[in-house]
Amino acid sequence: MSPKPADLSVRSALIEAAARLIADEGTRGLTLRRLVDEVGTSTMSVYTHFGGMDELRRAVRHEGFARLAMHLADVESGDDPVADLTVLGWAYYRSATTSPHLYRVMFMEDPLDEIDAVVGRDTFDVLVQAVVRCVAAGRFDAADPVEPATQLWAVAHGLVTLELAGLMAPPQAIGHLVATAENLFRAYGDEPRVAARSVATARRRTGLDGDAATGQTTGRAPRRRRGA
Repeated sequence: MSPKPADLSVRSALIEAAARLIADEGTRGLTLRRLVDEVGTSTMSVYTHFGGMDELRRAVRHEGFARLAMHLADVESGDDPVADLTVLGWAYYRSATTSPHLYRVMFMEDPLDEIDAVVGRDTFDVLVQAVVRCVAAGRFDAADPVEPATQLWAVAHGLVTLELAGLMAPPQAIGHLVATAENLFRAYGDEPRVAARSVATARRRTGLDGDAATGQTTGRAPRRRRGA
């Protein structure tokens, strides 16, 4: 008789609970006893699914970046690369705000080692390639695509962090995310009216066809979670 397969729902629950404990209290808050009590399982389940606490922490980061990659992969490429780039920013925002504890672990906790530190770099490459498309289409001035990609990432990360810290309401964060992106597109060489048209297209694609700055959106803008 083959052994009974491990319950994947328990694995998922352990990752979610570990992310919450780390996000709320730092790595010191993540102990084996607290974790299993939180999930309502046995200490053996941690070793069954992960082999130990360090591998569990590694799995939390991997899960966070996997979810981000899924959100980014859902963005379809169209004939307007600047609109696509804008939608990628919205996908990043949604990934962060729908999984806030994972997001904190991904970007606000030290990685375990050098191997762990490079997890998720492929998600940044998606942003770089989106900028490359904008340059190839003549929308952005020819330059090192890593620089504008880094600036756009920094804007999104900063606004997400402000929202998760409770220092900015979701409608404000969304409004600033869209407005700042449009300003940067112009700085990269895009013609103002064309940039505005691309952003408007992106707003329609994401459902942000109301006034995001005042919260009158028709999209599914996620609400901030308690303890995020």
